Amino acid sequence: MEEIREKKQDIRNEVARKISALSADEVTQRTRAIENRLFEFANFLESRIVLLYTPAPNEVDTLEIIRRSYLYGKIIVLPAFDPNSRSMRLFKVDDLNRDLAQGTRGNLEPNPKRCKSVPIDCLDIAIIPGVAMDEKGGRVGQGNGYYDRLIPDLPITTRKVGLVYELQIVSSVPLESHDKHVDIVITEDRVIYKI
Repeated sequence: MEEIREKKQDIRNEVARKISALSADEVTQRTRAIENRLFEFANFLESRIVLLYTPAPNEVDTLEIIRRSYLYGKIIVLPAFDPNSRSMRLFKVDDLNRDLAQGTRGNLEPNPKRCKSVPIDCLDIAIIPGVAMDEKGGRVGQGNGYYDRLIPDLPITTRKVGLVYELQIVSSVPLESHDKHVDIVITEDRVIYKI
């Protein structure tokens, strides 16, 4: 167990090193390419209620994806994290400028005083962040297990799509029994369907 955690931390450190070596322009180009692939992806285009995320360090930035999703008439749902219970609550966000506040993980989260709670079984598609992923849908997150607890509760019909840069694809993610997979991984270069 401890060996797997150490391997995951090594992966996080290696990804952080690779991402920090990219210029701001390279990050922007790669992010736009992922965004464009997502907006060509039929499951995403057909979805109405979309779980997205606001980025933490070493995750694909989704703020432009969120803005563009509004233009497509999508209902945007974002998570708010509770570090005490290590769980998340889902909220409908209507306005990025007014409905978000600084969260406990350092990224923006829905303000529960301004946003309506959304039941998990309403989601058509879930866009899942990751620090690293493999071609089988295995993922390394920030290390708190929030998404590993969320994924099993998603309806079977809800597509689980991970977004990472190609440099975040690893040959094999070391998995523990509680780790959960995504169905599809989108990078700037390709769409990977879980084998």
